[in-house]
Amino acid sequence: MATSFKSLGTNDIVTTRTLLHEAIPITGSIVSGTYTDENVKNYAHGMFQSIYDYPYLSSSANHIFDITLGYSADSLLSSSNNVQNSKKINIYNQMAQILMGNDVTGAIKNFTDKGVDSGSFMGQCFFLCFSRLLNKDEIKKGSFTLELGLSGSYVGPLDDDGATTPFNQFRAKLTDYNAQNDYRVNSPAGEYGILYVSSSDSLPGNNPFKAGVGTSANTSPVGLLFYQAGVAVVTGSLFLCALTGGLISKATANKATKADGVGFISGSQAGLGPETMSGSSLLVAVTGTEISASADGFRHRIYDLSFNNTTELNSTIYFCRVNHNDFNYSANPTYLSASKLRCKNTRIDSPVSYITTVGLYSADNELLAVAKLSEPLKKTPEQELTLRVRLDY
Repeated sequence: MATSFKSLGTNDIVTTRTLLHEAIPITGSIVSGTYTDENVKNYAHGMFQSIYDYPYLSSSANHIFDITLGYSADSLLSSSNNVQNSKKINIYNQMAQILMGNDVTGAIKNFTDKGVDSGSFMGQCFFLCFSRLLNKDEIKKGSFTLELGLSGSYVGPLDDDGATTPFNQFRAKLTDYNAQNDYRVNSPAGEYGILYVSSSDSLPGNNPFKAGVGTSANTSPVGLLFYQAGVAVVTGSLFLCALTGGLISKATANKATKADGVGFISGSQAGLGPETMSGSSLLVAVTGTEISASADGFRHRIYDLSFNNTTELNSTIYFCRVNHNDFNYSANPTYLSASKLRCKNTRIDSPVSYITTVGLYSADNELLAVAKLSEPLKKTPEQELTLRVRLDY
């Protein structure tokens, strides 16, 4: 225990904040294929599906994210005849309340493609909820990429070169373009950005999501990304027929016809559009199958998923300044021999001490933290030292 202390002033203490980033790549083979779905866990309640990086029964498996879906009671997909209709509405409402909050009347806000009231209504959404193991404190803004196949099995319309290409080669790349400079803060769950279709190289030539792609003026918002919550919201309208596409509103859906190629408005129109999955549109499957089955459909379309996570490291740095006349003697009993300093041969020799430890004490002299030097530091009256102690938390 120390017997002499030196107080730290305001000029001796500084706080810092450091952001550490780690790249997180999740390939489609991990999500579906490598372990023949042994790393996919479904639950009896049927509300969501969990994805692991290894067969989930293994002790070395790590939970990476969950997939679920839901639609608003205002969506044209909502019907009491749908499978798990109430659960899908409840999931949408729960996610909307947590991520979007309530309006001035207390009603739950719906998701919109721009995250504000003026955006287009997203009545049916897929939700990817990443584990804390992956996103840490938050997802780094501007680093998110999700590449999705728009169909599981279909020979689609002519591409840009005039050749018929299997539709499963048509992929949409979703990114939070320029989110580090353009993000929203009006969510109770923290900051969020808009997901755009940012690459159209593999989309069919007449796909409307090509508009604005590859430029600074992205005009195709298809979802939202909540950074601190670690949740990606993807509109189900992304899987509209490639002949029409675009975000769907109630007005747009009311005008949809078979000729438009919009194959998800009713179960009777299953399979009319090119996003066929086992004979039916993915969004038709949303109404006619359980959540786990629709999650399977979405999961098998994931070609690539990657982002950088963020770990926020807060530090307090203490500058322990040792003046020439400070700590030249030791309180260690072995420092003396027969009342004489062991390190002095003659009376005129200067005292010598060796600093090995720095202790940080409270105002009432209680030891709070200890910092060890890598090697003893020699201290004499001819020297002044500054020891930099960093406390991370």
